[in-house]
Amino acid sequence: MKAWILHGVNDIRLEETEQPYAGKNEVLIAVKACGICGSDITRIYSTGAYKMPLIPGHEFAGTVIQAGAGVDKSWIGKRVGVFPLIPCKTCRACIQKKYELCSHYNYLGSRCNGGFAEYVAVPVWNLIELPDHIAYEAAAMLEPMAVAVHALRRVTFKASETVLIYGAGTIGMLLAMFLLSHKQSNVFVIGNKPFQREMLMKMGLPVACFCDGTVTDAATWVQTQTQGQGADVVFECIGKNDTISQSFGYIRPEGQICLVGNPHADVYLDKNTYWSILRKEITVTGTWNSSFKAAAQDDWSDGLQELLSGTMCPQKLVTHTFPIERLEEGLHIMRDKTQPYVKIMMKVNNPE
Repeated sequence: MKAWILHGVNDIRLEETEQPYAGKNEVLIAVKACGICGSDITRIYSTGAYKMPLIPGHEFAGTVIQAGAGVDKSWIGKRVGVFPLIPCKTCRACIQKKYELCSHYNYLGSRCNGGFAEYVAVPVWNLIELPDHIAYEAAAMLEPMAVAVHALRRVTFKASETVLIYGAGTIGMLLAMFLLSHKQSNVFVIGNKPFQREMLMKMGLPVACFCDGTVTDAATWVQTQTQGQGADVVFECIGKNDTISQSFGYIRPEGQICLVGNPHADVYLDKNTYWSILRKEITVTGTWNSSFKAAAQDDWSDGLQELLSGTMCPQKLVTHTFPIERLEEGLHIMRDKTQPYVKIMMKVNNPE
């Protein structure tokens, strides 16, 4: 099969490699669509993966073509999305069914082979079945959708309260899409590109509710939009030291900050930021990954219901698609920021 194999930092190659097989309690999936995550760019070009060589990619969907020992053969032919975290099932978090907090997890695309390939073997437990009318591109967006749902569940707020999203990448856009589709009345977004404003306006965000932080002083803008009170909730979706610190200046007393963005480097709290946490009595929470229980109500099943109801159309965030042979073009666009983008998707036309 064809696969993009990461051999080391800045060394990813399209190669012919042996097709995997479905082991015990596993299925083999013919990959149909796989999104590129910002973490893939960091992994490929900056930090490397947990172990290498490795096939990256964790936002994917496809069709089951083989069922291993212990797997019901009825899975064969089904269209599926895939929860990429493989829990140990034995640690304290797993016993509580908080699998996203597993202490000894494996992970498709960062610790074991993932979806930048024509075929991938995954545990049957990690599958979510898709109805026939859900496009593979939409299904490949279930992973970031579930991450956004999980972040929303980390805070509590009323429909009338002010929510500020700081950062308009994929997760920031999905947070806005969720909030707007569920009639949150006061949603504000700080981004840094005109095309982000245009995309958010198509979702229903009023133009006055978007701030381009490269041309407008965001702190003054937030104070103006909130009548000097500050936002009730801030989702920090960037992960840089300065943007995290700035978020504490955007929040009202007793407000909530949810840290969503993966850190770009070490993060420190300066004295004034620390004082703002104390004096405003701010609640700060973190979020990572998403909840998945494989047959129970969780972030993934809720995301799928949003797709089924039509309230969410995450494929509208797909700005570029490439065949597997040209995936590196998408990687370079994200690495070098040579074109406006939100989600770049790989599509695969492989035999099932």
